[in-house]
Amino acid sequence: MASTVAIITDSTAYLPAAALARHRITSVPLTVVIGGEALEDGTELSARRLARALQQRQSVTTSRPGPAVFADAYRAAADAGATAIVSLHISAEISGTWDAATVAGRDAPVPVHVVDSGGVAMALGFCVLAAAQTVEAGGTAEEAVAAAVKRAEATRALFYVDTLEHLRRGGRIGAAQALVGSALAVKPLLELTGGRIEPLEKVRTASRAIARLEELAVEHCGTAPVDIAVHHLAAAERAGGLAERLADRVPGLAELHVSEVGAVLGAHTGPGLLGVVVSPR
Repeated sequence: MASTVAIITDSTAYLPAAALARHRITSVPLTVVIGGEALEDGTELSARRLARALQQRQSVTTSRPGPAVFADAYRAAADAGATAIVSLHISAEISGTWDAATVAGRDAPVPVHVVDSGGVAMALGFCVLAAAQTVEAGGTAEEAVAAAVKRAEATRALFYVDTLEHLRRGGRIGAAQALVGSALAVKPLLELTGGRIEPLEKVRTASRAIARLEELAVEHCGTAPVDIAVHHLAAAERAGGLAERLADRVPGLAELHVSEVGAVLGAHTGPGLLGVVVSPR
C-alpha cells in the first residue's frame, strides 16, 4: 500500500484558505480571548475586531489548542487514509502549540512527525507549503520534514511595530526588553531568530524604520528565486506600498503574498505591525 502523508499546521501560519484547500492542509486554530469571550483565530475573529479591541485597551489573551484537539485532527487524518502525518507549528519559544501537538502525536493511530518551525505567520507558512509540495511530488514524511526544516533555516522574518507595549505585556519580546525603556523615542525593528523575537535596530521615525525594513528585505532576497510575504495589522496602505516596492526591486521574486495577520500574532504586536518574510526557494 502506498504511503499517504497528511499535512497539518496551525492557524498562525496565516495561509490563505485557497492554499489550504489546494494542498489539502489541515489548520488547527489557536484561541483568542477578548473581554472573556473565547474565539477561534482565523475563523471567528476578524483582524479588524482585534485591532479595535487593542486600540480600546481591552483585555486580549491567547491560548494554544489542547492535545485533545490535535488528537482529533490526527485521528481524522488517519480515518481519511493517511499512513503518516507531518504536523508543523509556530515556534515553541512563542507558543505551547508544539508541545500540545507532540503529546497528541504519541498516541496517534499513525506515525506523527511534529516540527517546530521556529517561525510564525508565513515564516511557518512557507515551511508548510514546502512540506506539502514534497508530498505532492511523491516524497515521504521524512523527506517532507527535511524540506520544511531546510526552508525554515533559509527564511528570515523582519518586522516593524509602532510600539513594544503589546509584546511586553504578552512576555514575547525576550531580549528585546532592552528596548522598552526607549520605546517612546524610537521605532523598533525586530527579527525572529532562534525562534524568539529579538531586537534588530532602533530607528528614529516610522518612515525611516519602514524604509530600513525594505532595505533589509532586499538585502536578504539577493538574486536567487525567492518568495516574499508582507504582513500587517490595520496598516493595509503601508503594506501595499511596501509590497509594490519590493516587487520592483527583487529580481528573483517568485511569489508575493500580502495579508493581514490573525489574532494570535496581532494580539502581541498591536495595530501598525508591518512585517516581511523572505523565503528563498
